[in-house]
Amino acid sequence: MNSPSRPHIVIIHRWRADYVDYAAVLDHSINCVSYITTEVGRARVPASAASVAVVAATDDAPAVRQAMAELAQLHGKPRRIVALKEDDLLLAAQLRAEWGCPGVTSGQALRFLDKALMAGTVARAGLPVPAFAAVGSAEEVREFAAEHGWPIIVKPRIGSSSDGVVRLHGPADVESVDLVARPMLAQVFVPHPIYHVDGLYVDGRLQVFRASRYVNSCLAFRNGDFLGSVEEDDPAIVGAIEVATNGFLAAFGTDPLVFHLELFVESNPAGGGAPECTFLEVGARVGGSEIPILWREVHGYDLMAASLSLQLGEAPEQPTSPRGDIAGWLLVPAPAQRPCRIVEITPMSGRVPGLYAESLLRPGDVLPLADAYYEHVGGRFRFRGTTTQGVEKAIQSVAADFRVSAEPVWEAA
Repeated sequence: MNSPSRPHIVIIHRWRADYVDYAAVLDHSINCVSYITTEVGRARVPASAASVAVVAATDDAPAVRQAMAELAQLHGKPRRIVALKEDDLLLAAQLRAEWGCPGVTSGQALRFLDKALMAGTVARAGLPVPAFAAVGSAEEVREFAAEHGWPIIVKPRIGSSSDGVVRLHGPADVESVDLVARPMLAQVFVPHPIYHVDGLYVDGRLQVFRASRYVNSCLAFRNGDFLGSVEEDDPAIVGAIEVATNGFLAAFGTDPLVFHLELFVESNPAGGGAPECTFLEVGARVGGSEIPILWREVHGYDLMAASLSLQLGEAPEQPTSPRGDIAGWLLVPAPAQRPCRIVEITPMSGRVPGLYAESLLRPGDVLPLADAYYEHVGGRFRFRGTTTQGVEKAIQSVAADFRVSAEPVWEAA
């Protein structure tokens, strides 16, 4: 069993991509660091790990609890329990309570995971949020739409990557939605562009942040279209987003915080005036897709390292103003139902100005059926440039020209 002088820290991990370097932040020689991971994520676990427990899924609560018990038997009671992926945050909070570890509690985690609690927190602060209601039946959905009008959005109260999100255009659409399997939320549809804001909030203000506009939408990506994002360079829009984000984050009372916030922005409101921002969602974690990698490569700050430090009870590295160019990213969806084997693929490096990195599989490689939805896709691309317009043009060019095809891989039952 691990000696008390070498604290046992357990990390719940599921990524294969280079999103976080645990060993760069957490000294594995003076700490006994063990990992609960999936087979897909195992390759990213540092070689200096004390132990590795592999589970089929890191949100499989019974399997993770069993792995935690076995690791505690080997190395002693954990001092800290760490999870950086959105879908693992609630289980990690529950495990902290069960093992008596400090850190984010279940109640604190739920305010950033349960979309009804989230929207209610913002509404009670008197800040703009689309009308919403928890719904559990077709009748309740229709009553909500009768009051607020069609179309509406219906989505799981807890979920990520737009899983289960649908846009309903009229009463007949309601019957197609499963309103029983998990708690659901109805919300007014807002037609304005969706932005995401990523950064670090400390001492009641944004220490560092970048505001980006989605190119297409997360819901469209679920339905087979590409998804991109480009950082905003319009000072009026960025200024309005900064003011709104400070207000939204203050409503949650969690400080310090690494965050990923989404909002609607009406850049030219009726009657003129400054751009208007309306709350959509917020997560107490680093944004997905290429966001953490872009921050390191383009802006010189490691948001994942900052998030890891906070979960370890340490102050994150002090940020400076984000340096570098306007950044952007593009995801192309999986070319077939996962798992699938790549048949053909067209690398885009060197073909489009502004594209500086791509993450692609090769013909013969298998795209796994893994839970990190925005990681295991048909193609991932990163961009940098001097203007929003230029980067968005590059994103659109790659989205139009990139090709990937695959064939299904039938797994044994």
